This record gives sequence, C-alpha cells and structure tokens, in this order.
Amino acid sequence: DPGRFDPDFWLDYFKRVHADAACLSAGGIVAYYPTEIPLHHRSTWLGDSDPFGYLVQGCRNMGMAVIGRTDPHATWDDAQQSHPDWIAVDVQGRPRRHWSNPQLWVTCAMGPYNFEFMTAVHQEIMERYGLDGIFSNRWAGHGTCYCEHCVRNFKKFCGLDLPRTSRRDDPAYRQYNQWRVERLRELWFLWDRTIRAIKPEARYIPNGFPDNVVTGKLSDIFFTDHQGRSGVIPPWSNGKRAKELRATMGMKPLGGIFSVGLEEAWRWKDSVQSEAELRVWVADGIANNMRPWFTKFSGVIYDRRWLDVVERIYAWHHRWERYLRNTAPSARLAMVYSEQTERYYGGQRWQERSGGHELGMYHALIEARVPFEMVNDRLLDAEHLAPFKLLILPNIAALSDAQCEQLRQFVHRGGSLLATFETSLYDEQGARRKDFGLADLLGVTAGERVEGPMRNSYLRLAADAAGQFHPVLDGLHDAYRIINGIWRLEVKPQARFPSPVTLIPSYPDLPMEHVYPRVPETDTRELYLREMGASRIAYIPWDIDRTFWEIMNADHGRLLKNIIRWATNEDPVVQVTGRGVLDVTAWRQKQSLTVHLVNLTNPMMMKGPFRELIPIDRQEVRIRLPEGAKAQSVRLLVADAIPEHQIADRIVSVVVPSVLDHEVIAVDLSA
Repeated sequence: DPGRFDPDFWLDYFKRVHADAACLSAGGIVAYYPTEIPLHHRSTWLGDSDPFGYLVQGCRNMGMAVIGRTDPHATWDDAQQSHPDWIAVDVQGRPRRHWSNPQLWVTCAMGPYNFEFMTAVHQEIMERYGLDGIFSNRWAGHGTCYCEHCVRNFKKFCGLDLPRTSRRDDPAYRQYNQWRVERLRELWFLWDRTIRAIKPEARYIPNGFPDNVVTGKLSDIFFTDHQGRSGVIPPWSNGKRAKELRATMGMKPLGGIFSVGLEEAWRWKDSVQSEAELRVWVADGIANNMRPWFTKFSGVIYDRRWLDVVERIYAWHHRWERYLRNTAPSARLAMVYSEQTERYYGGQRWQERSGGHELGMYHALIEARVPFEMVNDRLLDAEHLAPFKLLILPNIAALSDAQCEQLRQFVHRGGSLLATFETSLYDEQGARRKDFGLADLLGVTAGERVEGPMRNSYLRLAADAAGQFHPVLDGLHDAYRIINGIWRLEVKPQARFPSPVTLIPSYPDLPMEHVYPRVPETDTRELYLREMGASRIAYIPWDIDRTFWEIMNADHGRLLKNIIRWATNEDPVVQVTGRGVLDVTAWRQKQSLTVHLVNLTNPMMMKGPFRELIPIDRQEVRIRLPEGAKAQSVRLLVADAIPEHQIADRIVSVVVPSVLDHEVIAVDLSA
C-alpha cells in the first residue's frame, strides 16, 4: 500500500463514520514504518516514508484512539536463514513453508520468534508512537509445531513427547492442550507487560485465545474476529459469539469485527459483500452488545459499494449510542456451553457431530423469540447464575462433581433446568460415570445402551387420564404422534412422572407393505418432567437438539419452545407476537430499556448471503419493566418514530408496524 493508497481519504472516512478508534497495520510480517530492528521486513514500497505514523497522527488529531495491528505468523527467507529455529516444523520434521505465499515461512508461535523478536517489535512500536494498544492476529500458531523449542518445552512440562494425533483420548494430546493454553497465556502476559511499561493505560489485545474463561478474566476489552458467514452458518452466529464471550467477560466492552467482503474458504479478500448481508450480520452483533468494527484488507479500494452501507450503519449507531451502552441483559434464560465437553467428549458414533446439540438448541431459542444469554460451564457459581430462572444444558456431557453441585445449588435456590441426552454422564475429563452426575435432579438413572441410529421411530403424544393435555403439548393436540430423534439413551425413572410423550419403537421403512408399527404404544417416557419446590426440571433422553439442527422439524421446535416456557414458569421479560424469524434481545441502560428485533426472515437465512432484505409485518411486543421502574416514553430507533403503545402498571405494550432488518424499541425510564 505505501505510495499506492490515499491516507487522507481514509482519515476523512473515519471522520464521516464517527469512528472512535482505528486499528492500523504496523508490523510483524511487514513493517509499515521505518523500523530499525534487524530482520523486521520493511514494506518494499516504504522508501523513506512512514504511512503508519501519518495515519496515527491524523487519527490523533480527531481525538481517536489508535491500536497497532501486528501479525507474527510468518517471516521471510533472511529470517529463516539467520534463525532457522524461529520456523514451525511439521510432524515429519520439515520446516513449514507458508500454505498461501511460498515466499514466506510459517513461524513457531511458542518459541523465540514470538517471545524475543516480536516482543522487540512491540516495544519499538510503542516507544515510537505511544499507541493505546496492540492487537495481534494469527499469533497463536497454526497446528502442532515440532521444532526444537516445542519438543523441549513440552517435555519439560509433562514428561511426554508431543502428540502425533489429535485423538481426544490421547494423554499427550490432552496435555498438549493444557500446555498450549499456559504457553500462550505466558506470551500474552509478556507482551502486555512490555506495552504497559511504556504506557500503563495501554493493553495487548490478542485475536482469540483457546480458553474463553481465561479471556474473560484477563481482558479489559476484547474483539471477536467472526467476520462473516460461510457455508451454512446462520446470521445469528454473530450474536452467538458475543454471548459466548459475554458469559466470561461480563459487560466489558466487546468489539465485533466484520468484513466488508466475503468470508469463504477461497479467500477473496478484495471482494465486497451484499448490502443486505452486511446489514443483518452487523445488526445481530449490535443487538447482542457488540460495538461494530469494519475491517478492510488493503488501503486501495477496488469496489466502492460497501462505503455508503457502512457509513449509514455507523451514523445510526452514533446517533443512538446512548441506547446502545448497555449495563446488563434482561434475559432470564441462559444456555450453558461447555469447552471441556467440546475437548473431551467423543469417540462413539452417537457422539459424532456433537456441536449440533448446541446449535439446534440455539436455533430453537431464536425461533421461540426468547431473549437469552449463554453461560460457560466453568462459571456456574451463584454470582454468575443469579440473573437466571432457567438453565438449558444441550447435552453438556462432561461435568465435574463440583459443577454438578453448583447446578444442584442453583435448583435449591429456585432455578429450573432443561437437560438433554447424556448431560452429566461423563466427568470433566470425559470418563463415563456409572450414572448421571445430576441423577438426583433428573429423577432417572442411566442405562448402558444408546439406541440408534433409529429409523422410523416416533413419539406418542397423549392426554392424561382426565383428558387434559400437558402444557408442553400446546399446538400439538391433534398430533397423535411426531417423529423421534436419531439416538436415544435408555434410562430408568426413579420418581413419579407424567407421560405426555412416550416411545413408539422403530419399525421397517421398506418395503411399503411392511411399514406399520409392530408396537403401537409403550409406557417408555421420552420426556421426564418434575417439579421440586419453585424449580422445574425437564430431561429429554434423546438428541432432540441435534436432530432439530439436522432435520429442522417444526414439531421438535414447537416441543422445545413449550418445554422452555413450562420450565421457566414466570411471566416473560419480553413477548413478541407476529410472523417471521426474529432474534430478540433485551437490555438495560442507565435510564432506559431496549428491545432489539433483528429480522432473519429470508430464504437465505441458513445459506447466505442475503440477496435482499424482506420486511416482516406487524409485531406486537409486550415488555415487563423491572420492579420499581416507570416508563416515561417509547420510541422506535430505526424507524425514528413514536409507535402505538400502552403503559399499564409494569407492562409496556408496543406495536411495531414492520421490521426490515433491525428495529430497536427504546423505553425511557423516569429518573
């Protein structure tokens, strides 16, 4: 870029979008300033210029914060020849050439290239420019490195050789995961100390870390690098990433990095995404408390279509910023996610594609229009769970005894649980227990057999002896039966349960003349519901969430919605009635409340990008105010209008005439 782009254009654009900060490429693979560090490769077109310094000063003149971006993941031939031990080594012992640019070598993230060379680079940048922080991407390595430093340091850590496989039951692989977290945390601390020694209020900000709990504890601010959709990622994925980080960071500031281009495997980095796709992706991030950060590869612009789109997004955000500085979410439901289940659960056929449990439950909550948060399974203490009435555990299989006790205490305090499939059947290291760790709460004991993959199995839906249908069957009264899942765990009840949902076993699906149930009904429950004081417990012994993600069966979505409503057992904070698929979030600010409605209704919802935004019509929104709060006024922030509304006691009822991509209901509260 030096000499080929117009820095004043960018400074003017930063001003037009009311940018509070800029993150500018500084050094690492390429230095965009006149570095004096040996082997720190200056841009070929740098000459005697300092484009980085020019942009830094221009941003400072507008009162902006400035973060320097560094990239330590690759280096050049001269560095490789001078320091071959800086280069990553593959499992065959060969130094790694860069997979995309054969001019470069892949560096080892765990060795002296990062700990010594890049520390010096960060020190030089801070001393010259006094930045507000340094942000590094691709800093944490690309696969296991077998260089001399990694071999020696890993051996010292645990006495083992580096793993040659990524099997979850491999002791060396498990130790490697722990060592990698510790080594990267050590590097994070080193760079942070180096920066703070020069400017105490500045910070080192890593792009991603392999442990969300550590991220939340150590970060004062963080940026999530989930730049856009690819494949079959749904648009709510941006908000999901925000929820995962907020579960460990709380309300610390969180930036959502989004690309103005496509994010596909073929890496068209000078592309431009459709306006509709950009707007929905960013809206879902903002609705989930992320501050927008657009990213653009190259200072040269080949396609200008994104400029006005981003400017309008930022102008709206700037105008209504007082309603976007959230102090706390209002949600009373939370879905637990488990990094230890992700690491240690697996190896059996029914445990494949286990991420589908989380994704299916998340999508069911979206379709249910329920404001909800996420909770990290290592933060199940009373303080973190205090805001919630219901915790949802989508096959959170690996839980320690201590974690099970924390959930037990949550129920004793009046909280409710919804759990599926093998939740708590394994300890924190992935070893199978003799029984559920939460058996006393679920009211069932686990059998040895997991049945499946089931073909042509069904669920019998029935009224009770008095002819009354359980609330979990609302909207399904006319369905004698609905489809079952794909895998089910055999369990035995240890308490009395109602029987609204029972098993119809598999029977042949061919030939046509043999397609009839051999056992029309059983008394085997496929849903276990119990009440314990103020708490309600729902346990589903089959993979309803994963099956919902794979099949998207409407009956499963409705059943989950009904179970969630029954288990919550309180007046909802927000209730939205109308057509379409909406991501609904609810927030508190210092003197206001907001409800975000992000319209995901689109034929391209599950496979982007959106071609156009398709508006949905009238939505009736009912908002329950906190105890003691009084509504003063109501406004729609996207339509910029005062809607039809009523305020009665603690209920604000609002009519939203339509939603194109995003609407925000703002309720000002009396002082």
